[in-house]
Amino acid sequence: MIKFLIVAMGAGLGGGLRYWISSESFKYFPVYFPFGTLIVNLIGSAILGVLIFGFDEKELVSSYVKLFIGVGFCGGLTTFSTFSLETFNLLRDSQYLFAGLNIGLNLILTLVGIYLGYLLTR
Repeated sequence: MIKFLIVAMGAGLGGGLRYWISSESFKYFPVYFPFGTLIVNLIGSAILGVLIFGFDEKELVSSYVKLFIGVGFCGGLTTFSTFSLETFNLLRDSQYLFAGLNIGLNLILTLVGIYLGYLLTR
């Protein structure tokens, strides 16, 4: 139960930050492109990269910190960070076919999911 609460707290902070960054981005960038989403995806991916490759691989953080930041905060901020890490790991391991499949399927199927949701609400 403690792990669930740690993830939930991180996700709440990450989601709150996502909302704030997206809202603020409209003040500085044109509204015709979703710059807020791009910004949070970049930030979340960078944070997850630093966490995993800078701290976790060197065993500098506890499993609770990884849950709070990696799963909770980055997951609340953007699930794109997890997708990016998984794709990077496939590329790093020379699994180019699976990396391409991961990119293509995530992009296409999530667009299909959005479209299905759109159709269901019409």
